[in-house]
Amino acid sequence: MSLYTEYLNEIETRKGEGLHPKPIDDGALVAELIAQIEDTGNEHREQSLNFFIYNTLPGTTPAAGVKAAFLKKIITGEATVAEITPDFAFELLSHMKGGPSVEVLLDIALGDDADNAAKAAEVLKTQVFLYDADMDRLAEAHKAGNAVAGDILQSYAKAEFFTKLPDIEDEIEVVTYIAAEGDISTDLLSPGNQAHSRSDRELHGKCMISETAQKEIEALKLQHPGKRVMLIAEKGTMGVGSSRMSGVNNVALWTGKQASPYVPFVNIAPVVAGTNGISPIFLTTVGVTGGIGLDLKNWVKKLDEDGKPVLNNEGNPVLEQKYSVETGTVLKIDTKAQKLKSADGEELTDVSSAFTPQKVEFMKAGGSYAVVFGKKLQSFAAETLGVEAPQVFAPSKEVSIEGQGLTAVEKIFNANARGTTPGKVLHAGSDVRVKVNIVGSQDTTGLMTCQELEAMAATVISPVVDAAYQSGCHTASVWDKKAQANIPKLMSFMNNFGVVTARDPKGVYHSMTDVIHKVLNDITVSDWDIIVGGDSHTRMSKGVAFGADSGTVALALATGEATMPIPQSVKVTFKGKMADYMDFRDVVHATQKQMLEQHGDNVFQGRVIEVHIGTLLADQAFTFTDWTAEMKAKASICISNDETLIGSLELARDRIQVMIDKGMDNEAGTLAGLIAKAEARIAEIKSGEKPALTPDDNAKYFAEVVVDLDKIDEPMIADPDVNNADPSRRYTHDTIRPISYYGGDKKVDLGFVGSCMVHKGDVKIVAQMLRNLEKDAGEVKFNAPLVVAAPTYNIIDELKAEGDWEILQKYSGFEFDDLFPKAQARTEYENILYLERPGCNLCMGNQEKAAKGDTVLATSTRLFQGRVVEDTAEKKGESLLASTPVVVLSAILGRTPSSEEYKKAVEGIDLTKFSPPLQAPSTTQSAHF
Repeated sequence: MSLYTEYLNEIETRKGEGLHPKPIDDGALVAELIAQIEDTGNEHREQSLNFFIYNTLPGTTPAAGVKAAFLKKIITGEATVAEITPDFAFELLSHMKGGPSVEVLLDIALGDDADNAAKAAEVLKTQVFLYDADMDRLAEAHKAGNAVAGDILQSYAKAEFFTKLPDIEDEIEVVTYIAAEGDISTDLLSPGNQAHSRSDRELHGKCMISETAQKEIEALKLQHPGKRVMLIAEKGTMGVGSSRMSGVNNVALWTGKQASPYVPFVNIAPVVAGTNGISPIFLTTVGVTGGIGLDLKNWVKKLDEDGKPVLNNEGNPVLEQKYSVETGTVLKIDTKAQKLKSADGEELTDVSSAFTPQKVEFMKAGGSYAVVFGKKLQSFAAETLGVEAPQVFAPSKEVSIEGQGLTAVEKIFNANARGTTPGKVLHAGSDVRVKVNIVGSQDTTGLMTCQELEAMAATVISPVVDAAYQSGCHTASVWDKKAQANIPKLMSFMNNFGVVTARDPKGVYHSMTDVIHKVLNDITVSDWDIIVGGDSHTRMSKGVAFGADSGTVALALATGEATMPIPQSVKVTFKGKMADYMDFRDVVHATQKQMLEQHGDNVFQGRVIEVHIGTLLADQAFTFTDWTAEMKAKASICISNDETLIGSLELARDRIQVMIDKGMDNEAGTLAGLIAKAEARIAEIKSGEKPALTPDDNAKYFAEVVVDLDKIDEPMIADPDVNNADPSRRYTHDTIRPISYYGGDKKVDLGFVGSCMVHKGDVKIVAQMLRNLEKDAGEVKFNAPLVVAAPTYNIIDELKAEGDWEILQKYSGFEFDDLFPKAQARTEYENILYLERPGCNLCMGNQEKAAKGDTVLATSTRLFQGRVVEDTAEKKGESLLASTPVVVLSAILGRTPSSEEYKKAVEGIDLTKFSPPLQAPSTTQSAHF
């Protein structure tokens, strides 16, 4: 059977699912299309021509390479196709975004045919995705006296690829669509359980919100031709939880504009909005597509005569509506005045934050990548010609305040900045290009990152990057047919690209499913590093880490850089003493609760949390930084004592060595390089040459939070509050309740100890509790299932060596087996202990879930609707979050414990402790490491 016949069979299958033919990335299939196009009598010629022109993926895909080569033949006269003239062939090349298309255009532009060379040059002047090899060819040709090369370089130096683009519209008419009330998780736009289809854009688009919503959006487009549908989070923030490029792709697919007539299902320029704006990392993703993200401010707190918020019976602020955005409302975005207006022109709110000069450039260029590559191209051309590049792009904002010290994040950005004014010290609000040291790609977004790399014509990792890691943790639970099809392909691509991969395409080392954040936390070996990862929980306890969309990850892999404003910081310090029976997870919950008590509003949102937690080693400190994603913070930084940082770096160094011993290092010796870097940083600290990172004493913070440990007198639970009368208060992480609130009788249907929020000490707590309960009662009976998923294999190896795994095995009714991994997701649970494969498990919700309508108590991070547990018609599913001992005891009891039951159960158990750092380095360290 030919590849074409197989493709036709696939088309029939997709037709039955209501889908169009899948875009082609296979070069061999394109070669068959070309053979049928050249055979003028072929029965499939017309269809093959259509597929070739309109359904072949661009960039560096194998298909693009074959397509570009054939278009070159048409231009040079080696092939003739009536329907594809040489001029049309040039147009098709102009839409192929670099890689083989640029190579072909350069071949022609620098060739002997003057007419074709001139035409190729005009196309090249519109292209920005050129890499070093392409630029070297131009530079060498110019040096040799080639006039065409000089002409192209002059155009690049003037940035005509940008200046000749049309400006954005002065006024954009939109029609509103309220996607949901309250915070909208990116899971609503791109559900985790549909992660397998993200690289198939049309198929994945069918999972956005609901089929009903999709029909309503289509109806709005028919009713309001010429207007753009604006997707809204009413009384909430749009895009919380993760960047989710697939979510933005879905919104663009249903509401945006087609990027190219020759590339199907790739849309750009969506318009999204929220009463409380857009989540920071999701807003970055919107910028990747040249979209618009608006802060509506259409609901405000009602104030009393003294100017204080009026509270309802539940203690929440009463909101008043300033203006309506109900579905179907027509509004106007005045991009010049930067105002949102009614259909009649009445000014409703200022939207200037959505139209900064940089964001407008993204909109004009059709996305942020074109601007990033365009700036690089302009600089190269000007340097090659020996001229000064004209100021075409908006100048980077540089904020420098005389006499003001630097926060930790300001110090890191200044140390890693590229292209800033020499000698100028920059403060928060400055726009900065920064070097990226560590990049992480996770497995449910990885295939999209591969597509982005192909689209921007990147073939190898930037030498600037210290290390990059491709995980397998989000699909660790179930090795089903979807995983078997996607993951090996992903690992092979990334391995070839130069990334350290969890799975070896050649099968040399055992496949790891370690949680990506844990691995990134280990391979980050400097407190001055910048980390970018394809997941919102890219929050390291060393350096500063930013969760990002799959495209920004691709950009970091390809260029070794990221561009963003230096964020403001909120300083968090601690006082008092932890009670003996409390766990550090309760300190994390209390931080959110006490912050809201001290400030009223969430001052963490969109900012960096600088947490002075220097006496905890990296594993335990990560519990805090990991949680900051749920606090809606942009990032977090741990301020560590010297000796604690040394301990964390030594631990990281040893774990990297374990990875090397397993055979995970690549030909470039990436992991060995990290060990050398760790050793160097340890030496710097020990010698006093460069102590652990600290902010300046006169640094300026947006706000400061002081957490009083003495106030934490009982375990705390983050409650999704699913029945709150105000939808905007549901599924947030702002409702933190003491365990006594539940009276010791709230039914728990399932307990989950796992995800990136736990460390080795947590799994040891499970073992210790089982021993204690067995000693008291002779045996342990579970009244609810308990699922335990260690985050890494290292932890399990160490637990086995220390004798803890044995007690877990004794009470487990299921233990993972890597030789025979589960092929189907679990749908029913017994009241037993499940020892699951290392990885994300229930936290992701893309493979495993609790039974619908369950009340789950978990150590996880996610309490969003439908993530860990879905609703039934009769009962809303609940994912409540607590410390490990609370979860274990609740699963054994089948209900939440009383404070007294809890205190008794943890007697003598080594919980994760924390003592606030002293002025002088403290010797207090975590109990577990």
